[in-house]
Amino acid sequence: MPTAADNQQDASSNGVSGRARAGGLTQFFPIMDWGRSYNRSVLTNDLIAALIVTIMLIPQSLAYALLAGLPPVVGLYASILPLVAYAIFGTSRTLAVGPVAVVSLMTASAAGAVAAQGTALYLEAAITLAALSGIMLIALGLLRLGFLANLLSHPVISGFITASGILIATSQVKHILGVKAGGETWPQMLEGLAGSIGQINPSTLAIGIPATLFLFWVRKGLKPTLVRFGLSARAADISAKAGPVVAVVLTILAVVAFDLGARDVALVGAIPRGLPPFALPSTDLTLIEKLWVPALLISIIGFVESVSVAQTLAAKRRQRIVPNQELIGLGASNVASALSGGYPVTGGFARSVVNFDAGAETPAAGAYTAIGIMLAGLFLTPLLFNLPIATLAATIIVAVLSLVDLKTPGQLWRYSKADFAAHVATIGITLLAGVELGVIAGVLVGLLLYLWRASRPHAAIVGRVPETEHFRNVERHRVFTVPHVLSIRIDESLTYLNARWLEEYVLERVAEQPEVRHVVLMCSAVNEIDASGLESLEAINRRLIDAGLGLHLSEVKGPVMDRIKRTHFLDELNGRVFLSQNEAFAQLAANGGPPEPLTPDLARGMI
Repeated sequence: MPTAADNQQDASSNGVSGRARAGGLTQFFPIMDWGRSYNRSVLTNDLIAALIVTIMLIPQSLAYALLAGLPPVVGLYASILPLVAYAIFGTSRTLAVGPVAVVSLMTASAAGAVAAQGTALYLEAAITLAALSGIMLIALGLLRLGFLANLLSHPVISGFITASGILIATSQVKHILGVKAGGETWPQMLEGLAGSIGQINPSTLAIGIPATLFLFWVRKGLKPTLVRFGLSARAADISAKAGPVVAVVLTILAVVAFDLGARDVALVGAIPRGLPPFALPSTDLTLIEKLWVPALLISIIGFVESVSVAQTLAAKRRQRIVPNQELIGLGASNVASALSGGYPVTGGFARSVVNFDAGAETPAAGAYTAIGIMLAGLFLTPLLFNLPIATLAATIIVAVLSLVDLKTPGQLWRYSKADFAAHVATIGITLLAGVELGVIAGVLVGLLLYLWRASRPHAAIVGRVPETEHFRNVERHRVFTVPHVLSIRIDESLTYLNARWLEEYVLERVAEQPEVRHVVLMCSAVNEIDASGLESLEAINRRLIDAGLGLHLSEVKGPVMDRIKRTHFLDELNGRVFLSQNEAFAQLAANGGPPEPLTPDLARGMI
């Protein structure tokens, strides 16, 4: 019969296995982690944050759907189920998922390439984009390929966002003026606006200009004004975020009071009431073939933007996010958006900051926001019938102009000409050729510049700093050297990209100094030597042997040395491997004659 100890052991084992199973599920369902400690206090904070974000998100959703070339209600659809999906699968406690400006612009560009705006095929393309993006993000997350987003450098991302902000703002000017003007690229947009100047609608302009100025003032001036009237800084900040709602209410009242609809002021019109419909993405392979590249770009851009916001906010509370799980969370959100008639979504910076500042503690705040948006779709949409399109355009313009960064080009020019080139190329190509080519060009320029830099690594002739064991660049410091010892510090790993460059560099330095008898390669910064790098070392060794010189290595890292020992290089080396550069310099400085051969015993004793 089992004893009490056996029963206790079984219970303990079951507990361990239960925790292991829970841990495994928590990895894919973070809701099981934060959900255990959910209480009334957290619920209150999440509800308050959800209310504030809901007020902010309603006009944003309508505006970004307009930017994507979709009916305004689609923006509401994309702000319900995606938030619930992220609450289940996402790891950020405060990230607010939904439509954003840059992804909306990319959606308009991709869907517009296969169908005309306002057609059923255009909406089907937008839904399919969300599904493809979601599937790709989930696949990347399951394969732990989040690092692929690193292909987009910060200068490329910054340049793309700046150019996108300019494109988005320019594309909305026509709604402020009340004219019809098209164009996919910036020159085309400007040309279209210039040709429509004579068609400006004064009534639309009377709505659009004040709304834009009011929203600019709200962004910068409302908070200080409220603080002067005695409101706390936090309450004033949150109230300022609700500025677009005030603009919506005031302009609707103006339309009704002055019957501006009869004066050809474009209005949102009837918005279908009810819950999001169930939708399925297209299975047409021809359409998918046209959309998969834009969907991939949307996925990468959306993930980079989202994870940057999530990491910034998490760091403020000493929390952490899991990038690969974030891929799954965003992927699930996009699949949910597709199934509910929405378009691609990601984490938005502005509303995530509002969500954070409003005190959200868990992703449940996003789910409560989804409920608020759903209630708005059920009961408030009739009130939006008289909402001017110009107000939504003003909301977009004010939001995206904050993305335009005019300081970065100058900073990059002073710091790195290569990064400046990638930044400016991304801006230029995005403005002149469109968003997709802009991203692709930015990535390619960034990679080419990286390869160019990697093929020409930094190396320096070093000498010993007097009365120390440190070695520094002879061109930057006053150091001690001896004529017959040439010490070269290599500041990069040796790979096929730079192997031939190193050969040329070493041999050129040797040719410049005929009194040299020993060459020491200081390898403290070398983390890897691939096969091409090893071949170059062998070639350098042979050339120096022919010249009667010794080749020595110093400060070779353990893993690198382990790989070298599996080759014949040490048997052929004409010098020694030293534990430190100081040891190499001390011994070789006193030895002006031919190099001592490296014996197998010495080789085994090195690093």
